[in-house]
Amino acid sequence: MSIQEYRVASQQELEPGEMKQLKAGDTDILLARHQDDFFATAAFCTHYGAPLVDGVLNGKRVVCPWHHACFNVETGTQTEPPGCDSLPSFEVIVRGDDVYVKVPDDAPAMRMEEMHEPDPENQEVYVIIGGGAAGQYAAEALRTEGFAGRIMMISKDQDHPYDRVNCSKEYLQGEAPQEWMPLRDASFYEEHGIELRTATTVSELDADHQTIQLQDGEQIKYDKALVCTGGAAIQPNLEGADLNNVFTLRSLQDSTHIQEAGKKAKKAVVVGSSFIGMEGAWSLSKLGCEVTVVSPEAVPFADKWGTEVGKMLKKLHEENGVKFSLGTKANRLIGDQKVTSVGLDNGETLEADLVLFGVGVRPATSFIKGLSLKEDGGIQVDEKLHAGKQVYAAGDIAHFPYKSEESRIEHWRLACQHGRLAGKNMAGKEQPYESVPFFWTGQHGLQMQYVGYAPTYDRMVVDGDIDQKDFIAYYISDGIVKAVLGANRDKDMAALEELMRMDRLPPVKDLEKHQIDLVQHLHAVHGME
Repeated sequence: MSIQEYRVASQQELEPGEMKQLKAGDTDILLARHQDDFFATAAFCTHYGAPLVDGVLNGKRVVCPWHHACFNVETGTQTEPPGCDSLPSFEVIVRGDDVYVKVPDDAPAMRMEEMHEPDPENQEVYVIIGGGAAGQYAAEALRTEGFAGRIMMISKDQDHPYDRVNCSKEYLQGEAPQEWMPLRDASFYEEHGIELRTATTVSELDADHQTIQLQDGEQIKYDKALVCTGGAAIQPNLEGADLNNVFTLRSLQDSTHIQEAGKKAKKAVVVGSSFIGMEGAWSLSKLGCEVTVVSPEAVPFADKWGTEVGKMLKKLHEENGVKFSLGTKANRLIGDQKVTSVGLDNGETLEADLVLFGVGVRPATSFIKGLSLKEDGGIQVDEKLHAGKQVYAAGDIAHFPYKSEESRIEHWRLACQHGRLAGKNMAGKEQPYESVPFFWTGQHGLQMQYVGYAPTYDRMVVDGDIDQKDFIAYYISDGIVKAVLGANRDKDMAALEELMRMDRLPPVKDLEKHQIDLVQHLHAVHGME
């Protein structure tokens, strides 16, 4: 592979803290300036390919504008998920006022972090129960941090670890092909000595004896275990819930079955106005179904994001043909083998040849013995995700300390964060969770981002216009910003995550004036660190 040197800029073209997307021959690069140093990496995020130049640079850390993956611009190493891979970095040379970058002819768009080879002499057995994002990131972190023993990943799912968030969005709509979904190809697991067992059910984890019992009778003795089984979709105990074309949505297989049924269905009823319910409604309408959402809420998401945001989202769905029956509940499903209608507790009946339940999930932890579970079925962990007795827990099931408050957060990106941290700590790093939760949703083309965590709040400050879908909403409790929701403010939201991570948000009284340039504020804060 030959390497070519290209002049890409003059020093004066970039101020400290600035970055630009430039061409080095035929290769798009991101050139970033930190103080008097220049660094070059590939230009696009390794997750969905977002142009990183549209994000924010905080010191040597660049935040992707779309889903907030973070990378070190000096090394290219990914420091926050999503996306499994790092960026290639390129040598930068400064001669006088000119900045040159050395780039291979066939420069890759991403690179995998180096993983330690498994050692057949190492008899340690680490078991990961759960084949979702947390399990995938944990397995990779174990190898990158030098663990050379046996890694077993046991998954009830029939598929290799995949992009679960897409199951209610583009994949369900038929716009994302099957090959887009896996986080790694099948050869990855064999190459790195990760024993992936799909379609396998754990009947018991005995933390006292460090054993795992599989449903087929096999018993596994482990040295350390990570439980990251996520949630099981709740299916209400309603008459007719066992009819054909009645679904919950949790897995890739669920999404495939719903997509197949949705292409043939004419009228669909979505029970529940959760994120899965509302994203499912959007996707079913894209498949050509006439969709009605049934929910006891008067306004979707009002308890999470406020009435104004909920009304805007409801109107957006209605403008795209989705109907609502709010303030009521489904009390029975009607049909002969296949569902034909849904009865409501207000006496109405809705025609339906497809029903999707989107009423939430519960932690899938009933198989655990020897650890006390929380009332909701979750597992208490410390800041290093250790549950005790050589067991770690990550993702949806973990009650963990965030900003000194016990939290259990059902966000996919948080599961990625947790998984990577758990893997590192199982390998001996002993690092606390110091990241910030992040969530995104897409509905009828509107992308919204949520940073932080505010299960309750006492006031909301809005910068922008909610009805115009161009705003930032700050959720405040006891005078402290706990979370932020944004639409069409990608760069600001990236800056806000960094400011929350550093505990350097502007005071609420300043946010209320709507005169703060958040990116400039971040740069100013970094300059004082």
